[in-house]
Amino acid sequence: MVKNFYITTTLPYINDSPHLGFAMEIVRADAVARFYRLLGYHVFFNTGTDEHGLKIYQSALAKKKDPQKFCDEQSKKFKALKTILNLSFNRFIRTTDKEHIRAAQEFWQRCFKKGDIYKAKYKIKYCVGCELEKTESELVNDYCPLHPNKKIEIIEEENYFFRFSKYQKALLNLYETNKLFIIPDFRLKELKSFVAQGLKDFSISRLREKLPWGIPVPNDESQVMYVWFDALINYISTLGWPEDQKKFNQFWPGIQIAGKDNLRQQGAMWQAMLLSAGLPTSKKIFVEGFITFEGKKMSKSLGNFIDPFSLVKKFGTDPVRYYLLREIPPFNDGDFSEKRMKEIYTAELANELGNLIMRITKLAQIDNLFLNQSPKIKISDEIIDLIKYFQFNLILEFIWKKIKKLNQKIDTFSPWKKKPVERRNFLLKSLEEINQIAKELLPFLPTTAQIIIDSSQGKIKKIEPLFPKLK
Repeated sequence: MVKNFYITTTLPYINDSPHLGFAMEIVRADAVARFYRLLGYHVFFNTGTDEHGLKIYQSALAKKKDPQKFCDEQSKKFKALKTILNLSFNRFIRTTDKEHIRAAQEFWQRCFKKGDIYKAKYKIKYCVGCELEKTESELVNDYCPLHPNKKIEIIEEENYFFRFSKYQKALLNLYETNKLFIIPDFRLKELKSFVAQGLKDFSISRLREKLPWGIPVPNDESQVMYVWFDALINYISTLGWPEDQKKFNQFWPGIQIAGKDNLRQQGAMWQAMLLSAGLPTSKKIFVEGFITFEGKKMSKSLGNFIDPFSLVKKFGTDPVRYYLLREIPPFNDGDFSEKRMKEIYTAELANELGNLIMRITKLAQIDNLFLNQSPKIKISDEIIDLIKYFQFNLILEFIWKKIKKLNQKIDTFSPWKKKPVERRNFLLKSLEEINQIAKELLPFLPTTAQIIIDSSQGKIKKIEPLFPKLK
């Protein structure tokens, strides 16, 4: 019986172009999705774009564009990541999609019928960059530390609220009974501490006259949904909920990847909303650290970010994927450096992996040696255990040990000095080894791995360097 597996990224805001921080998140999700397909799972991989809220509306106005037209143009930029990063997602959902809007309104009505939505007047300090309310203790000199270039806005109006406070006990029970709900465990402890301190009901709507760009609240034309309430529902609307119950039951609950700044929204707000709507909570949430640039957090609003399109143009798709998966630790912050990127490209990709494949396949071609068929893949239990905990760097380290070991064996054995029979036996075994290495690399460096597999079977006659010298 085929097992089902569902994984989703968060949906990035589209007020600006994609940056390397989101590229890292989606490459990691892609590696997991490809890995489980390799193990024979029926995988559904979701990503997309978050297109409502004050930040999007203000960006559209600043460019003197209709919000929908602005979203259409911006969303294409994010969808283009599929090609440049060689992504394998099944669905690219947009929160302006009609089916998502229907799902969000149905979700609202279920929470409303449960008695978890009510109307009240309130006054808050609001960060447009985060699209979140901010307390005095979270501000530095009256500015959000994550968006120091954006003034805090004062919102005073009558909106709908979600009874977040009602779900404190249920959330704590969820965390206690599912020790792997949040990975890494220190993020779970952080979330438990936040919830244990008490939860405050939060606003889930805005006045249409002030913010006309949002999903209409059912039965109240004067209000639109708050972006965080609307956007989170994409994780199930992408599965056809509520109309396609078969598909929904087939894949939900699933695994989510989120940045550490989204921990409370993904791990608490969203789970409380699911409980209110009478739906299963998420299966697992992998919380990753930030990728920094020259020691500073990447931020579109601060203009401190790296364009993944330019980076791929310079180094290639698989090298960029390799850097993000190998060099950046999965749970803590990691820095991007072009100098380090060049070092890794030359030392590990070109010299160790690239030269290994060139040496073996060229020698094999001289002797007219090829694998008749691709041997069945055998993924070690060690790699399977590591992928469950999103330890991409350790998996690649494990594979690279094999690459180095095989390089050393070639140097020691010197097949070009051996007699034909001895040389042929060594090369055949080496072809099988690089074929196995390539299959283990498929989720991480899919294009490179496939070239290696095809070369070992003689499907590629002219052997070119896998990683040409950088200009």
